[in-house]
Amino acid sequence: MANKGMLSVPQLRALSEAGEIDTVIMAAPDMQGRLQGKRMMPKYFCEQVSVDAAEGCAYLLATDIECAPVGGYALTSWEKGYGDFVFKPDLDTLRRAPWQHGAAMVLCDIELTDHSPAEMAPRTMLKKQLARLAERGWHAMAATELEFILFRTSYEAAWNSGYRDLVPANQYNNDYSILGTARVEPVIRAIRNAMEAAGIQVENSKGECNLGQHEINFLYRDALGAADGHVIYKEAAKEIAAEHNCALTFMAKFNEREGNSCHTHLSLRDLEGRAVFVEPGTRYHSLVFQQFLAGLLAHAEELAFFFAPNINSYKRYAAGSFAPTGLVWGHDNRTCAFRVLGHGKSLRVENRLPGGDVNPYLALAAMIAAGLDGVDKEMKPVPAFEGNAYLGKLKRVPKTLAGAAKIFAGSSFNKAAFGEDVVAHYANMAQVELDAFNTAVTDWERYRSFERM
Repeated sequence: MANKGMLSVPQLRALSEAGEIDTVIMAAPDMQGRLQGKRMMPKYFCEQVSVDAAEGCAYLLATDIECAPVGGYALTSWEKGYGDFVFKPDLDTLRRAPWQHGAAMVLCDIELTDHSPAEMAPRTMLKKQLARLAERGWHAMAATELEFILFRTSYEAAWNSGYRDLVPANQYNNDYSILGTARVEPVIRAIRNAMEAAGIQVENSKGECNLGQHEINFLYRDALGAADGHVIYKEAAKEIAAEHNCALTFMAKFNEREGNSCHTHLSLRDLEGRAVFVEPGTRYHSLVFQQFLAGLLAHAEELAFFFAPNINSYKRYAAGSFAPTGLVWGHDNRTCAFRVLGHGKSLRVENRLPGGDVNPYLALAAMIAAGLDGVDKEMKPVPAFEGNAYLGKLKRVPKTLAGAAKIFAGSSFNKAAFGEDVVAHYANMAQVELDAFNTAVTDWERYRSFERM
């Protein structure tokens, strides 16, 4: 059955000629998982870009969160003149963008000027790991559960107030509450319906624990499609909130209450669609799954930076918070970093380490690379943890970005899995954030020191 939200180039051309679509948003995910690109006229896109490509400044893979060009990147620099790279549209992602009147959207892969893939581009990194699965006759299925906090304050008002005194959309814990979520249904419904109309199938929405916190979940699907849907949804949700004079944040830890998680689900299937993680004809974990889990555990600390990429990310990890601290796996155990749940085709591993600020391409690429290492090295299966993983002497998540970045940069596994240039590129990204934070004077320091020091 055709997905009504998706478009072919001839369909786009016809909708443009009928006056229904007048804009094509062409975008690629950057290192932070944000969509960056251009808006194009449909005629030009159909006649020129769809059969070739477009170009954009290479600094888009060499900036900080402020989109400022920063040093330390081998890819591009002032010395290299900040030339262009290529936006190669993936026409399989061409779709309506119904949250913007008269718009369509296409995602792009980033290539160098010789049309070779930009190895540090997040979408390319995930594709590389998916290709490794394909060599074995496997493909990955995935879903991300992305939480956000909604405020009845506009983005502009929030900025002007220094993000103080924001009004949460709900004043109490609305986890699973039908009454509480009804209060914000105009915004949440608009997001759900826009995603469905864009060809991204929604399963459900629900309230969460923090004040104004909510979650919208999407159908389990191929890993690349899941990551693409994640970044489109994140962009659209912010735009739709703004249209309702609201704001929402996906930051991992907005306040001292519960943080925004992004539980990331993953499983493997073979060419016939059979579950690789299940022993054929049984409900038991296959040896491949046990080795895959062993790989995840072996490399979780080295890959923490790809699951928690910002300084704020590490404030989410706290005992009793539903954010994990212990690097263990358990059966349907929400205190563990890796929770195994489901049965048959639905048997999967849920990575509870990522927060709402995660780049989904990097998180899924990291999970696949780690799991495949466990399979290739035939790692010894690790028994499931039972009990409260917040307690006891367990291997723990790094406490800070600085600690995680040091482990990430020094990892021989990471260099083998992603390439030394890629690891150096992302290690520099982490250092840029650390340097920026270390020069900032925070409100916390002023409150602590202004009078009493």
